[in-house]
Order: sequence, then structure tokens, then C-alpha cells
Amino acid sequence: MVLEKIKEKTLLINRKRILLWLYIILACGIVRGIFFFLHINSPLQLENDYPIEVVSGTTFNRLVTRLAGAGITEHAFDMRLYGRLSGRTNEIKAGEYVLNPGTTHKEFLEKLVAGDVITHQTILVEGWTLKQALDTIQSNPMVTITLDSSDQSQLQSLLNSSFYPEGLVFPDTYNFSRGTNDSDLLLRAHDLMQVILEEEWAARDVGLPYETPYEALIMASIIERETGLASERQQIAGVFIRRLQLGMRLQTDPTVIYGLGSDFDGDLTRADLQRPSPFNTYLNSGLPPTPIALPGRESIFASLHPDQGDTLYFVARGDGSHYFSSTLEEHQRAVEQYQLGN
Repeated sequence: MVLEKIKEKTLLINRKRILLWLYIILACGIVRGIFFFLHINSPLQLENDYPIEVVSGTTFNRLVTRLAGAGITEHAFDMRLYGRLSGRTNEIKAGEYVLNPGTTHKEFLEKLVAGDVITHQTILVEGWTLKQALDTIQSNPMVTITLDSSDQSQLQSLLNSSFYPEGLVFPDTYNFSRGTNDSDLLLRAHDLMQVILEEEWAARDVGLPYETPYEALIMASIIERETGLASERQQIAGVFIRRLQLGMRLQTDPTVIYGLGSDFDGDLTRADLQRPSPFNTYLNSGLPPTPIALPGRESIFASLHPDQGDTLYFVARGDGSHYFSSTLEEHQRAVEQYQLGN
């Protein structure tokens, strides 16, 4: 009987010890969890912005080691643990990031998963040629060059065109991350041009002398190059469209200049106007074979919504604006006044 009581007492003591240890372990776990929570939600040790580049294939653990080596975190273990518990470390995206003062350990992983990379910018300007646009893209040090600007067949293949794809990319501001290919940017600009051209074509005026949206794009490029004032786009469009409808030649200098290419020295001569070229609208009727520049949306709109009227001529006043005339006689007087100084 005494032995049984001793056994019961021993068992009770053991149970109390086990419970005590369980309480201790639980308490330690709670304390450790609190510290874990505090650590991952605490800011990284940054006084200034810290750029970090994530190369494709880099693991989260390696990035944490890099931060620890730079003295940016003292909680590398908890960062790795958080990454493992989140199950999202295989979702981090390559790119160039910047960590700002105040960024927490937790937000570091969230930033990598979201792909919140530094963006760079390139601007393609209305009226530029495709070559100027590509040269600008490739001159950006953050762009990876894959295209040969002198290889026409390569550009045709990329933009799915059977001819030199002049005018087929939209002039706009494009944001991109470090390492983006020039071909990717060009395709983005091409896709945007297709979307805008389709939208504008669907809302075009009736009775226009175009059979395809591409013909409207050619006209828009001429308007872009001829227009000094945005307010005159539709007036200039009206002149050119009436000329097409009447079978008159467009006789526009920018098309001749485009056809001259590198031979143009900045001074368009009478001999240049007589030089045979598919783009010489003084010698050839109708539209040139391709656009001559990158037209913006306003010029595309103007080509599809020309001003009504009877003007057939215009001459530059010398201040960026034009004088519009309905007859050749009036036009000749305007030329004498504004260009010959008579």
C-alpha cells in the first residue's frame, strides 16, 4: 500500500514536471514568436536608398546573405524563416530594386514577389523616323541591344511587315526595367500603334479617299511633318484630302526630304524636287508608298476627320503657322508675301 502511494506520488511529480516543461517550451515559443514578428516587421538598417539587382536564378537566401554582409540586417535567420514559411521565395522576380529607409524585412520579400523594380524611361517623339526611334531606344544604357538598325529584313520580321516598317510604332513615353530588350520596346510601341489606329479608324468620317487604315497612317505621317501648330492639323488634312479627291498631286516637301534620306543636306533645292523617287509627291500622284514618320494620335485623328472647306494650298508664314488658299492665284500671292518677301 505504501509502495503504491509512492508510485502515485512519483507519477504526479513527473506529470507536474512534464507540464512545467511544456509551459516553459510554450512560453519560449511565444516569446520567440513575438521576437520573430518584431524582427520581420522592423525596418532594415538603411540611412539612404540602397539599390540591389536581382539576377535571374538568384535565391532568396542568397539575397538575405548579401543584405547581412552589407550590414543592412541583423535578423538574417528570421528573414530566411519568414521566406520559408511564406512559401513564396520561388516567386521573386529578377530586376533592379531600390530599398528605401523604412522598408521592413517583411516588405523586402513582398517587393521582390511583386516585381516592384526600378523603371527607366525612353521617349519617342512625334515626327521622328523609325531609325531615330530605334537609335534613341538603343542609346539608353539600361536597354539590352538585340537588333541591327541597318538590317531592314530583321525589322520587317519583328514587326510582321512585308516592307520597311516606317511609321508603324507609336511615339510615346515608355517605362521599362533594366535589361529590357530593344525589340520588346519596339514591339510595345508597334502594338500600341495598332490599337490606336484601329480605334481611330473605327470612328472615321465618311467619304474619305482611303481604302485601308494604313493609307490613313501614311497621310497622318505627312500631316505630322507639315504641321507647326496643333490647331492646323485638320486644316492641313483637309487640303491634302481634297487634293487626293481631285486627282491633284500632294506636292509636299517632307515626302521629298524623306526620299532623299542621307542625301538631304538641310536645303531642299529645285533639283531635289525634280529627282525621281517613290516619295516625290511633286512627280507622283497619290500617297507615297509608306509613312514618312511616326505620327501621333492627333495627326491620325486629323487624317480621319479633316476640316471641310475648299482650300487646296498653304504656305508657311515663317512663325510656325500657314496661310491657306483656295485658288492658285491667291496661293502665289501668299508665296510672294511670306516666302519671297515681296
